[in-house]
Amino acid sequence: MDGIAVHRGNDKVSIDVIETIAAVTGDDPLTMSPPLYEVVDTDALDTLYERGADVCVEFEYNGHQVVIGDDQTVTVDGREA
Repeated sequence: MDGIAVHRGNDKVSIDVIETIAAVTGDDPLTMSPPLYEVVDTDALDTLYERGADVCVEFEYNGHQVVIGDDQTVTVDGREA
């Protein structure tokens, strides 16, 4: 699977997701459309990973497959950064 994968270690996994999507699409993370919070509940996402839940979250953002592994590695369209 091709794509970008990052584990930047931000306090919030949602920030990693935004930055990774922006890297794949070339969009400015501050002006991405739609905003990530309109696609997924970013507060719930951050809480899951802050509490150390052993989960893998997958969703689609604007035609891109986003996967967040249990180690908080964010992959967009399967490509690695």
